[in-house]
Amino acid sequence: MESASKIKEILKASSDNELPELIKEFENDDRKAVVTLVEAAKKRLQKLEIEKKRIEKLWEFERKYPDYEFICGIDEVGRGPLAGPVVAGAVILPKDCDILYVNDSKKLSEKKREELYSIIEEKAISAAVGFASPERIDEINILQATYEAMREAISKLSPAPDLCLNDAVKIPGIDIKQVPIIKGDAKSISIGAASIYAKVTRDRMMVDYDYVYPEYGFASNKGYGSAEHIAALQKYGPTPIHRKTFITHFI
Repeated sequence: MESASKIKEILKASSDNELPELIKEFENDDRKAVVTLVEAAKKRLQKLEIEKKRIEKLWEFERKYPDYEFICGIDEVGRGPLAGPVVAGAVILPKDCDILYVNDSKKLSEKKREELYSIIEEKAISAAVGFASPERIDEINILQATYEAMREAISKLSPAPDLCLNDAVKIPGIDIKQVPIIKGDAKSISIGAASIYAKVTRDRMMVDYDYVYPEYGFASNKGYGSAEHIAALQKYGPTPIHRKTFITHFI
C-alpha cells in the first residue's frame, strides 16, 4: 500500500486526464490523510469540469461562422504605457483545439500566461505578432500605430485567415471579413489566445529593455506609468524607447 505522502506526490504530479482514474484508485482508502487528499482531488476535478464548460462557451463566436476555415483572433497589448512598443497578436486555432484556461491576458498570472504561450505555439495553426515602435506611435498616434501592428500580425499568418475576430475595433486597410467583439479577449478563445500571445511577447521585450535601462524598472512595470517609473523619468530623463507624446506631463 502506498504511503499517504506518496499518494500526495502522485496526485500532485498527475495530469488532468489522469486524475479520474487516480481518484477511483485511492477513494476506498479510509486513512484520514488519504481521504483528505482524495477530496481535494475531487474538488480539482470539479474545477476542471467548470473550466471545460467555460471554454466551451468561449468557442461561441467561432462556431457562428462554420463556413470559414481559418478564423483569426486579434488583440493588442501596450496602448497605455509610457515606453516600449505596442504589440498585436494574431492566432488561428484548430476548430477541435482543446486548450484550457485561455482568458483575457490581464486576468491571468504571469506563470499561467507563459504556460499558455507555449501551448498556443504548439497547437495553433498559425500565430504571429506585429509591432509599432515608440517612434512610430509618436509619428502617427497610438490608434493608427495599433492598426499598423495588427495588419502586420495578420500578414504574417500562414495560411492567411478568411475571417478576423477583433477585440472591439475594426481594422482599416484589410480585405478580410472582420467581426469586432467588445471585450472579445474574455468572450472569444481566438481573441483570448491572441491577447496572451501579444502580452507574453511584449512583457519579454520589456524585461530585455530592463537590462539596457535598469533605472526605470521596466521588468516590473512593463513601461506603464508606475510611481517608480515616473520618478526615474524625472531624474534621468527619457530613454530612446519612451513615447515622447506620452511623457509631456512628466518632464
